[in-house]
Amino acid sequence: MAAALRKGRYIGALPPVHGLAWDSRRRRARGLSVTYARTSPNRFPRPTRPKILLNRLPSLVSTLPGRRRVLSTRRRPMRALARAASLLRRAVDCKPQLGAVGRDAPLVSKILPNVYFNWYSTHLAPANEALIPPELLSSKSVWTPDRELGQYEDLVARVTNFHNEDKGFMVLDGDVFDVPIRKDIVHRVVRWQLAKRQQGTHSTKTISEVSGTGRKPYKQKGTGRARHGTLRGCQFRGGATMHGPKPRSHAFELQKKVRRLGLKIALSARTAEGKLCIFEDLEVPSHKTKNIVQYIKQMDDTKKVLLVDGGDIDKKLKLATQNLHYVNVIPSIGLNVYSILQHDTIVMTRDAINRIVERMHTPISR
Repeated sequence: MAAALRKGRYIGALPPVHGLAWDSRRRRARGLSVTYARTSPNRFPRPTRPKILLNRLPSLVSTLPGRRRVLSTRRRPMRALARAASLLRRAVDCKPQLGAVGRDAPLVSKILPNVYFNWYSTHLAPANEALIPPELLSSKSVWTPDRELGQYEDLVARVTNFHNEDKGFMVLDGDVFDVPIRKDIVHRVVRWQLAKRQQGTHSTKTISEVSGTGRKPYKQKGTGRARHGTLRGCQFRGGATMHGPKPRSHAFELQKKVRRLGLKIALSARTAEGKLCIFEDLEVPSHKTKNIVQYIKQMDDTKKVLLVDGGDIDKKLKLATQNLHYVNVIPSIGLNVYSILQHDTIVMTRDAINRIVERMHTPISR
């Protein structure tokens, strides 16, 4: 905490950084917001507010001298938070007078040591002020990368295999594995993929397709009932469906450069998280599933793995992974943004990376 405060980072004000993934309920991309980690330490971004216990403020401020009006933490919580912070700081500055409030009144200095507030900001306190007490801060950690991401810098990665043997190093091209993270591009590409794979076989029957007689149900006048010319209308049971869906394609056009950029962003996100593993090959000794299970258990913090090979999938590897729902194998030609977001760890071979880079560097045919 102290190290983060010295660096001017937020503690408890920023959301945790998760892996880039697709939120199927909200239908948008989520995670890996590196822009939050670079926020200025003098002001909170609008979507995030300091998570301070507002329900403790009335009890704390009620013990302070000179309180003129009651704080309303219900209607305007942030204004009440700022005013309570100023009252608490004023009370802490006059410690000798604080004990004379009442015999049973608790000392604010014991409950809330010297706190430094600057409107909505919580930052590094001056030398004469104490640091922010840990009970008012969130326990979520803030991810601060060692280097600045999205600079198109070439990366050097270690190459291993399933037995964790050292197989040398490999250089990852910066224009493919170190591009700026843009969730809006990922959102557009995933929406395009899901719409394109939708079958669109829904169909309803019109009035000419519904089975039934074509005669007039009763005469036009004299019955007192509404006039009808057929019993196959949409208002009758077993009748037609008006303006219903018909078989069609849900696909829409998306520029090739946007699709290519989405794949680069997904690969860069997994690389920045340290979830991209490079193997020399994907050879397994046998087709037994227990071997793959043992290999996956050796990986740290891995729930779902995507194995990407350069060419055709080995028959032994396909048999060993077909019964595991958390391990999928695809060739490099089938690598896509949605599959990357659905898996938290990507394992690629040297051949697969070379083919992906070659595909990204191929000029777009217009």
